[in-house]
Amino acid sequence: MPAVKVKENEPVDIAIRRFKRACEKAGVLSDVRKREFYEKPTQVRKRKKSCCRKAL
Repeated sequence: MPAVKVKENEPVDIAIRRFKRACEKAGVLSDVRKREFYEKPTQVRKRKKSCCRKAL
């Protein structure tokens, strides 16, 4: 999880904005959305297989 230290005399809004950018860059939200619901192992394999076919 990204961490942001608030600098001296820095508004909280700017620190929150930096934190949001750090989370976005680290892919935290996409990871949470991906793991929101359980996906069976067969479904995972099926999805990966179809992505590979699309890439070709």
